[in-house]
Amino acid sequence: MIDIEEIGLKAKNASVELQKVSTKKKNAALLAMATALEKNTARIIVENSLDMKDAGDNGVAPAMLDRLKLTEERIRAMADGLRNVAQLSDPIGEVIRGWVNEDELQISQIRVPLGVIGMIFEARPNVTVDASGLTFKSGNAVILRGGKEAIRSNIVLADVLREALEENKLPVDAIQMIDDPSHEGVNQMMHLNQYIDVLIPRGGAKFIQMVVQNSTVPVIETGAGNCHVYVDELADLKKALPIIINAKTQRPSVCNAMEKLVVHSAVAKELLPQLKEALEPFNVDLRGDEATKAILPDIKLATEEDWGTEYNDYIMAIKIVDSVDEAIAHINKYNTKHSEAIITEDYTASQKFTNEIDAAVVYVNASTRFTDGFKFGFGAEIGISTQKLHARGPMGLNELTSTKYVIRGNGQIRES
Repeated sequence: MIDIEEIGLKAKNASVELQKVSTKKKNAALLAMATALEKNTARIIVENSLDMKDAGDNGVAPAMLDRLKLTEERIRAMADGLRNVAQLSDPIGEVIRGWVNEDELQISQIRVPLGVIGMIFEARPNVTVDASGLTFKSGNAVILRGGKEAIRSNIVLADVLREALEENKLPVDAIQMIDDPSHEGVNQMMHLNQYIDVLIPRGGAKFIQMVVQNSTVPVIETGAGNCHVYVDELADLKKALPIIINAKTQRPSVCNAMEKLVVHSAVAKELLPQLKEALEPFNVDLRGDEATKAILPDIKLATEEDWGTEYNDYIMAIKIVDSVDEAIAHINKYNTKHSEAIITEDYTASQKFTNEIDAAVVYVNASTRFTDGFKFGFGAEIGISTQKLHARGPMGLNELTSTKYVIRGNGQIRES
């Protein structure tokens, strides 16, 4: 049985050592990690292929297998992500604001690391690399616990990164992978307040809520994406079709993929037959309300459960509405506060949508697939926060910091 407390103590000690590491050394280590990933591509793919075989034998859905699979191109992309992180400004020590108060005290608010970050995630081995790079650059130690489907992939990736740290004479325990996929490890992490400063779960909605409801360690809620695209009555349908197809089919297993389409009744009869035809090569299972079935009679009738479900698959439910207000009400009722989009040429409608939709990211005339730390210029992301406290949206380096106040005086004492 793994000793989570020992792992936590090692991470806490490593986080203290990281505070002494210069930006130059951190960047050099990140570049070394990137090179190590590329040099060990064959070793990584061997372990990943074993995970893929087991997952396939266990009936894991094709869309989820896509999340799990590592290729030379994906490993190279992970390495490039580390290089991008190395190029970013180091947030630690940044003075956010400073002033002199009435007592002539010089007050500065500066960025500091969170400390030790716990990551609990499911079958996405790229999280191992993204999380390790971002936490290391921001001066945090990380404890990683991946899902059983990717256990070999996660272990080999963490080993490669730790080897690069050791070669650069930096604390290897800044990155630790729990190699026991049992639930006992998760339970212990959720109550390791003395060592873990914040816990970040990534996975399905039920899994995330389990962590939120049971953890005594502070949690940043991430990931679940019941994302919508709303096609307004004044939408340019030539824009709408490619956006919908991209948002739904490019990678349906990821959290920023579109799950639901909301269409204004004024354009539904023109748009929906074209969309159905365009989606046929992807074998998308379409479902819809009564109004949608009147236009596309051979699709399934959507249930109440459909509206709140994150499919992570080639499935899409369609709702027809009579106004932008009805669209907003429907989306806010069922969304997971992740990413929502409006397709319209009406500025007033777009402003209303962006102002009133409750989500971390809101798009006008663009695919929800862009909700990504790399695409936002963060180098990578540790997750997409769907809550409102501390961080919201894709979390990069700045979101992995806290602040402290440094006060400089000249003998002042308080008299009242």
